[in-house]
Amino acid sequence: MALDSNHVNAALAGVTDPELRAPLTELDMVGDISITDEELSVEILLTIVGCPAAARIEQDTRAALEAVLDGRRLNLTIGVMTPDQRGALVARLREGKPSTNPFTPDSLTRVIAVTSGKGGVGKSSLTVNLAAAVSQAGFRVGIIDADVFGFSIPGLLGINAVQPTRIDDMMLPPIAHDIKVLSIGMFIGSDQAVAWRGPLLHRTLEQFLTDSYFGDLDFLFLDLPPGTGDIAISVGQLLPHAEILVITTPQPSASDVAWRSGDVARQTGQTVLGVIENMSSTTGPDGETFNFFGEGGGEIVASKLGVPLLGSVPLSTHLRQAGDNGTPLVLSHPDDPVAVIMAELSQAIIRGGVSKAGKGLPLSLKPR
Repeated sequence: MALDSNHVNAALAGVTDPELRAPLTELDMVGDISITDEELSVEILLTIVGCPAAARIEQDTRAALEAVLDGRRLNLTIGVMTPDQRGALVARLREGKPSTNPFTPDSLTRVIAVTSGKGGVGKSSLTVNLAAAVSQAGFRVGIIDADVFGFSIPGLLGINAVQPTRIDDMMLPPIAHDIKVLSIGMFIGSDQAVAWRGPLLHRTLEQFLTDSYFGDLDFLFLDLPPGTGDIAISVGQLLPHAEILVITTPQPSASDVAWRSGDVARQTGQTVLGVIENMSSTTGPDGETFNFFGEGGGEIVASKLGVPLLGSVPLSTHLRQAGDNGTPLVLSHPDDPVAVIMAELSQAIIRGGVSKAGKGLPLSLKPR
């Protein structure tokens, strides 16, 4: 076989950096290539020393190159980019712009902010399952855990001990279950509490949006803290085009305050996508129906806000267990009745929202 650098680059074009989700050839991670009749020598340049994806990249690169060796030895060298090479990569990923919020009203990314009037309504569990279901439908999805005081998204996705990779001043959100995730819980100890005032909360959310590289997302989910405090106001300022998903339980103490989070969002120009009632009536093994938290709260909130009640999610032990195990129920047990409801709700989210006709909606499925 008359092997040349074009063949080698064509083979390496099929190797993707797991964090940046782009071919090594497009990221300038392919260094020197030397070809003789006896040996193929290739240098791969990682973005940083200690790159967490190094083993995966080396494994995939070897597999790609071994397919074109044609009897030659493979001499694969794993190196690291120079500061100048790394700086050029960061600039290209940011399209030559300074560190800015990419999720502007002109962005094709739909921002879904999940909120509630009070805590304990299962907002975070719904966020990870809805995001996972949307991802399963073929869309590129990210989650920002904006509940700075009560962050739980890393645990629900099984990545408590994972931190973002840093390329100079740019953060790469870790990926869990094919979802890019960022949370304050990735930067502080598990036994450390957060006690911050409003300006620092605003700056944290702003840094999550500006200093991280999510790439091209179809959907960005935000898990907001309960109520109408500083973060809710900051989201209105930083992401005025966000679509709000209000979560409530059936009980009056939840529904009486849940509508306020949607109302405040509207005051900042955001759109309320709909209401989901969580922990609604469930059926026991003997067929008996239990309304542990009452009934009708979702309909009350939806009526007050003048938006649809997208659906009701029964109280579920399986949903809780899946969260404890770090895998969304829609992925671990997709046939579970609650998982089926979550999948249906995700379709309502995908089909809903403000039309972006003329903006070239990101409807193409991501590569798997």
